Amino acid sequence: ITSRTKAIIPVHLYGQPADMARILRVARRHNLYVIEDAAQAHGARYQGRRVGSLGDVACFSFYPSKNLGAYGDGGAVVTNDEGIARRVRMLGEHGSERKYVHLFLGTTSRLDALQAAVLRVKLRHLDRWNEHRRRIARLYRQQLAELDGLRLPEEAEGRYHVYHLYVIRTTKRDALKDYLGARGIGTGLHYPIPLHRQPFLASLKIEEGRFPVSEKLAREVLSLPIYPEMREEAVREVAEAIKGFKEWS
Repeated sequence: ITSRTKAIIPVHLYGQPADMARILRVARRHNLYVIEDAAQAHGARYQGRRVGSLGDVACFSFYPSKNLGAYGDGGAVVTNDEGIARRVRMLGEHGSERKYVHLFLGTTSRLDALQAAVLRVKLRHLDRWNEHRRRIARLYRQQLAELDGLRLPEEAEGRYHVYHLYVIRTTKRDALKDYLGARGIGTGLHYPIPLHRQPFLASLKIEEGRFPVSEKLAREVLSLPIYPEMREEAVREVAEAIKGFKEWS
């Protein structure tokens, strides 16, 4: 944190709420805004409170694959600060709140009525869908907990994880991914390139090894299938395939 720092952006990654109590303490000490990235955490809770209600501002994505997804692209910014809310509304209206009068440079970012209609219907099912994701996560853990060399996601104390993604870790990630793919089981990589190694940040000249934890995770993470309609037999099929991977021995 320096004199240039304006905000902290905690990410509720994969559906697991960040450690908001500690983050908020640091932010208040340094008079910083807290902007929650809740794009993967619709309905998640931290110490009983829904994510998105903990910081000064929160951002949600409604991309179709999210726990609460629209029919196409969409998103929302939520806040209890009327000044921030006004600014965000204007940003989405070309910096305008009165037609043809633009106070600053903005963009066109309005959620269309079709997306809103889809989201309004799906919202009432969100908690039930999240509970099913949690059941799938528990079943994966029951099936895979005994495998050496495989690290499973855990729900931190005081959190309600909604498992947008079920991400395991193994040093044999690439071989396991190929093995599952050959058996018709799709997996994902979230995410294969750490932020500091992205080409658009090359000008910062951050050498490899500067952030070893991020780099290690990028080599090890693998996302297993998880979605509200997934049946228990499908979860068991994935688990049995993983247990049959010969490189565990």
